[in-house]
Formats: sequence, structure tokens, C-alpha cells
Amino acid sequence: MDKKTVVLRELVHTWPFPLLSFQQLLQECAHCSRALLQERPSTESMQAVILGLTARLHTPETEAGTQPLCRKHALRVLDMTGLLDDGVEQDPGTMSMWDCTAAVARTCIAQQQGGTAEPGLAPIPVEVRVDLRVNRASYAFLREALRSSVGSPLRLCCRDLRAEDLPMRNTVALLQLLDAGCLRRVDLRFNNLGLRGLSVIIPHVARFQHLASLRLHYVHGDSRQPSVDGEDNFRYFLAQMGRFTCLRELSMGSSLLSGRLDQLLSTLQSPLESLELAFCALLPEDLRFLARSPHAVHLKKLDLSGNDLSGSQLEPFQGLLQAAAATLLHLELTECQLADTQLLATLPVLTRCSSLRYLGLYGNPLSMAGLKELLRDSVVQAELRTVVHPFPVDCYEGLPWPPPASVLLEASINEEKFARVEAELHQLLLASGRAHVLWTTDIYGRLAADYFSL
Repeated sequence: MDKKTVVLRELVHTWPFPLLSFQQLLQECAHCSRALLQERPSTESMQAVILGLTARLHTPETEAGTQPLCRKHALRVLDMTGLLDDGVEQDPGTMSMWDCTAAVARTCIAQQQGGTAEPGLAPIPVEVRVDLRVNRASYAFLREALRSSVGSPLRLCCRDLRAEDLPMRNTVALLQLLDAGCLRRVDLRFNNLGLRGLSVIIPHVARFQHLASLRLHYVHGDSRQPSVDGEDNFRYFLAQMGRFTCLRELSMGSSLLSGRLDQLLSTLQSPLESLELAFCALLPEDLRFLARSPHAVHLKKLDLSGNDLSGSQLEPFQGLLQAAAATLLHLELTECQLADTQLLATLPVLTRCSSLRYLGLYGNPLSMAGLKELLRDSVVQAELRTVVHPFPVDCYEGLPWPPPASVLLEASINEEKFARVEAELHQLLLASGRAHVLWTTDIYGRLAADYFSL
């Protein structure tokens, strides 16, 4: 993390143990409280790791360590996962997931094309574990890298795959090249597959029996298809979902699931611990089913953003919170049309979520009075560390009522009024001994926890 690139390259080049995992080594510094895994590695540092690996593969075995190489203890796995940022507010001096994917891919291709530089024994194969991101522009390059790593001393092993705006056939081709024993997450974004496309892709995803996280978006019927075909595709999708045995996280953002949540969740073999249903047009019966399902009592993370919880959905939502209260750590309710009345009615059950660490309420029409009531009542939640709250409606001028979420997100606020709000909230936090809890309106910060970090 301190850009000691010469040392870092040599560290990788001469590492004498079977596993080199940077995430494992950086869990905690023994000498300070520095949160190393929250820092972004520099481009130079990541390049040094790759150069060290390349040098190792091109060095005769007798030079790789301090004594003639003991193949039994040579480096077998280089784990580069868990280090990279997600591209939000990318610093030009740090290496993004896109850049690292390209750098590792280039190394795989070069290794296959160039072979080893020194005669003698074949190099000891090294498995390189990485998180990969791919889009239309990088697809062909990454596909070549994955093909090159087959039978190569440098074996590329993908832990988390994130594919953005990738055609269906390309997505399938990549999935077919991935090691079924390594993959733990598939994240398909901005692909707008619809049920027809998803029914083609899902059997290729379902072969990954160790998959723990599946993130899909825009799963809905295609209006250009006869409804019978759409229903057939949905039933096929459900049947394939029933093949997963280790799935713990499911994200179905912006999918039309009205009245169908029971069908989806009933097919799963094991209870979910993370469920994201943002902008899914959920109905009261969907929330009632979820509250009664085996999933509710295991949920650590729940995202219901973009679902209107202000009317007939409020009571079943409260029942869901009650069911999940013992395990819930992360609750996201952005743009749920929750005004003071609904929030105050929900506070008794919300405050029973004693392990809650994160609460997201951005984009809801709450007043300063409602926020103060939330702050006072949440004092009993000892684990709470972050509240992402909306700009209070008091800080806007001439709001329609109830204000649409688009107005709350786009209308200008009175900066002077909001400065007073921030100061008052800060004083209330100090007075209640809760200065360590972050109250913020920043929805673009890296505050929302990934399921695997919970």
C-alpha cells in the first residue's frame, strides 16, 4: 500500500509458501490501526505484483528461492482478490478492477505466446485468483486470456465475474471458460436480457455449484413475445434457480416481480442472507410471503429501494422487519415514499433490529422532526454506524405533496437551512454519546457494505 514496488516485486518473485493472499495478509496491521483493506492499491503496486509473477515463471527453479527449489513448498496460488475498488470516484493513481483485469489478461496471453525464458524444468503452475470485469470492449481480450490460461503454467481463476452491457452469446461464451470450482459471484449489469435472454444464460450459471451470489437486473417479460412464451421462460428460469445449493445472495434489481416473489424464492434450496429487490414493484402479498418465508429469519442484508412502502405495503413491511430483526445488519430503503407518519409508525419494530449497522433512507420525504425522532430512538441500536438520510423536506422551497422521488432528487435545497440541520443533528449525536455514528446525505460514498464483507 506504500508503493514499495521493488520490494513487492521481489516478494512475489521469491515467495516461499504455497499461498500468497494479499487480502489475508492485509486484514490487520500488528503495529497500528490502519485499515489497509479500505485503501486502494496504486497502479504501480499492482503492476509490481504482476511483474514479480512473470519473473517467477521465467526464472529457473534453482534461482527462485534461497536454496534449490523444493517444489513441495513453491508458490501455487496468488490471490489478488478483495483489493480493488468498484470504480466509484476512481483515483487516477489507483488501479481499477477494469485495469487489473486487463493487466492479468495480458500476462496470461504473453505467457502462453512466449513460453519460459530459461531452459530446464517446466515452471511450477501458479493459480492466479482474480475478480474480473468485462464489457463489450474488453470481451474478446479477456476471452483470449481465459483460453490461453488453459494448460498454461499461469492459470487464471475468476472468483467474482461482473459483466456489463454484454450480449447474451458473449456472456455464455465467457461462462463456459470459467472454472466451476472457483466462481462465487456472477453479476450481470445493464444487459437488459429479459426473460428470453435469461433463460438462455441461466443454465450456464447454474453449473457453478459453489456460487454464493447471483446478481441479475431487468428480469421481465418481453412485450414482443406472446405471453405463453414469457410464462414458459419464467418457469424454466425458476427450475434452473432450484439447482443452486450454495446461493446466499440474490439481487434482482429493476425486475418486474409483482405478485411473483413467492414463485421465485420457493424454488431456492437454501435460505438467503442477502436479498436485493430494488425497484421491483412489490405488492403487499410479496412482502407478506417474504416475512413468512425461511429467508426472513436469516437475512443480513435487505434492499427494498424504489418500492412504495407508504400505503398498503407498510404493514407487511413492518412484519418483515419483525421477522428479520434478530439478524439484519444492513437495510436499504432509498426512495420508498416513507414520510414522517410511516417512519414513526415503523420505529418500534425498526429499533428492534439490534444488530443493524447501516440504514439507508435517502430520497424519502422526511422532515427534520422525523429525523430527530429517528436519531433519538435509534440510540438503543448499539451497532448502528451509518445512516444515509434524505435532505429534510424543510430545506426545499415549494414542494408538491407528497413529493415524487424525482423532485426530491433533482430540486435545489436551501443550503443555509440544511447547514443548520446538519449542525443540530451533530449536536444531538454528541449529546446522546453517539458521535461515532455517521449521519450523511452522501449516497455515492463507499458506505453500503458488500454482502461478503458483512
